Amino acid sequence: MANLSLTAMLNRCFRYSFSKAGLRSSTMDLGDGTVMHIWVPKVHIKSKPTLILIHGIGANAMWQWNDFVSPLMSRFNVYVPDLLFFGDSYTSRPERSEQFQAQCVTRVMEAHGVTVMNVVGISYGGFVGYSLAAQFKERVEKLVLCCAGVCLEDKDMEEGMLQVKSVDEAVSILLPQTPQKMRELMKISFYKPRKGVPTCFLNDFIREMCSEHLQERKELIQALHKDRKVSNLPKITQPTLLIWGEHDQIFPLELGHRLERHLGDNAKLVMIKNAGHAINVEKPKVLLKHFKYFLIDTFRPMEPGNHSNG
Repeated sequence: MANLSLTAMLNRCFRYSFSKAGLRSSTMDLGDGTVMHIWVPKVHIKSKPTLILIHGIGANAMWQWNDFVSPLMSRFNVYVPDLLFFGDSYTSRPERSEQFQAQCVTRVMEAHGVTVMNVVGISYGGFVGYSLAAQFKERVEKLVLCCAGVCLEDKDMEEGMLQVKSVDEAVSILLPQTPQKMRELMKISFYKPRKGVPTCFLNDFIREMCSEHLQERKELIQALHKDRKVSNLPKITQPTLLIWGEHDQIFPLELGHRLERHLGDNAKLVMIKNAGHAINVEKPKVLLKHFKYFLIDTFRPMEPGNHSNG
């Protein structure tokens, strides 16, 4: 059956697409039981700034950034890592924090000769990106966080801000193991969920993308929520653009406002209308405009509705 897998076929298409855009696949042993896979430019052009795209929980990095690599390659050296326990990245070490993920990303970038970068992180990738900016201040020039609830507090769940009432419930939806849970995830991720996706495709996707490293991914989500308080969140100093889907049900828009208040003048929040949590899938063109405007054209994030073509 494996050779008839639509998911595996799409994965091969994304590989081809990344390669055609000018990236190559690189797997690096960091030497401490940690192996990182990352897509790197076939040719790193020194005159261009570097941009790293960090994916969220879900499939591997290719599935989340496929629409963005080609349009961004003309202006940036684009690097796209697979975080630990996604794609071909893993560790035998016990650490599960976003801080450790950020350290591994930094080490693999360093191994490729990159010490200064702009960072874009979506959802869980935004937690990692934020930690990268906090831990390695001199290495991150600008930061874009998309629907990343880094200002989440563990009490938000109890107080009913989130769709889920417990971390276990969050795990069962974010790491779906049945077509029913997959449909629940689609329902809370998208403003307009796709209807009528065949059960056979959902089963295929779960088998190919959601069954590996299940226990470790569960531990990543648990580590994210444990004893989380805004008062413990370091204030980063880099110019930061926060992009949020108006109808995000996983990390509601209120968390974007909270983070903007926390960061003060360094941050600007932009809300995307008619979009949920999966803004990279629902509004890739709008997202690209904001990325380009903020990262290339100006140090000030664009005003809502004031679109620039970069």
